[in-house]
Amino acid sequence: MTEKKYKILLIEDDKFLIKLYSEKLAREGFDVLMAITGEEGLKRVETDSPDLVLLDVILPHKNGFDVLSELKLNPKTKKIPVVMLTNLGQENDIKNALDLGALDYLIKTEISINAIPEKVRHYLALQKK
Repeated sequence: MTEKKYKILLIEDDKFLIKLYSEKLAREGFDVLMAITGEEGLKRVETDSPDLVLLDVILPHKNGFDVLSELKLNPKTKKIPVVMLTNLGQENDIKNALDLGALDYLIKTEISINAIPEKVRHYLALQKK
């Protein structure tokens, strides 16, 4: 029996980081989808129904807080877990994201790229319970 290949959507506008994160997650066995703007991310969630979204805050046109809010207000996407992965570490940003429904808030400078797949597995395991 083969294990389910989980779909992870990365919404990140930094081309270097999105490539780095996507390659790391793909090597760890995840099916990785990518979007570089908030609008594109919202469309991908609707059409591809990922198992988990990793969402940056600073994005062109529509920021991560707006994207998170729209995802959580949409009955079709509200149950999809969203983890913020950003450089913004202000207490009010973290509180805002968690209040809007983010599962967790990771600060890029405080988490190693090697730790991301393990975190993703942890979040997916939480959803099964």
